[in-house]
Amino acid sequence: MADVIKKATREAYGEALVEVAQDYPDLVVLDADLAGATKTGTFKKAYPDRFFDCGIAEGNMMSLAAGIAAAGRHVFASSFAMFAAGRAYEQVRNEIGYTHMNVKIGATHAGITVGEDGATHQCLEDVALMRVIPGMTVICPADATETRKAVRAALEMDGPVYLRLGRYAVPVLFDDDYKFEIGKGVLMRDGTDVTLIGSGLTVSECLKAADLLAAEGISARVINMATIKPIDRDILIKAAEETGAIVTAEDHSVIGGLGGAVAEVIAETVPVPVLRVGIQDKFGKSGPAGELIKLYGLDGAGIAAKARQAVAMKK
Repeated sequence: MADVIKKATREAYGEALVEVAQDYPDLVVLDADLAGATKTGTFKKAYPDRFFDCGIAEGNMMSLAAGIAAAGRHVFASSFAMFAAGRAYEQVRNEIGYTHMNVKIGATHAGITVGEDGATHQCLEDVALMRVIPGMTVICPADATETRKAVRAALEMDGPVYLRLGRYAVPVLFDDDYKFEIGKGVLMRDGTDVTLIGSGLTVSECLKAADLLAAEGISARVINMATIKPIDRDILIKAAEETGAIVTAEDHSVIGGLGGAVAEVIAETVPVPVLRVGIQDKFGKSGPAGELIKLYGLDGAGIAAKARQAVAMKK
């Protein structure tokens, strides 16, 4: 795996903003005193007259973003997920969601892989918070390429978007020819015994889990579910019908996130065993990101172990 190229999705986010700015001359980018970390500083350097630092005032930043969108301009508002979804939730709900403003939220440093910043900054609830807002699209890209495609797709659609990004460098899975579509899951590998569904950093770990399972004679289908809302019901129903068991994996609480979204669809359509890998109703711990991924079972070995349980439940 030493030759695998790795890149954090937040890095790709900063680069993508510069790329799309050429096609969207009205694009404005806002940040809350974290441009160096969220990588919107890349946009600031290229287009200083279209960048505004709102200071440590995330709620005000979201209100400003709503006003800019109301004036007919495209806008991205960026901060850490803990602040974008947590501290500014009221403004996101009432001024962006309720009014269905065309605001795109770039939320970086999501999940436990913020690492040593600890539980206060490891946002494990943001997908649940954003999913419940009517009309909010929620996207968690698997790699740098998908992030770049998702930024453009978000700008091309009308309505609010929550783009969930990470600090941790993850393998680049897609080449530049990859076509990203909001609301569409992507089949990464076919299989017949169990389906592994990931978003963000867990997609590459699901592929590792599939390799481990293959060595044991278990055929695992792997799906990248970058769009958590609206979720791709068709690909889920087909997976349930053809493999009979599902395992979801996410760098988020198992409550209200990807696992919950998948379970809701399956329970209503093709009830089969659905097991969820994620943070089990607890706060994160401070520590190196790689060790935390293993601690919470988000690595390939942890996902494979859950898949074995799911296969056994079919019998």
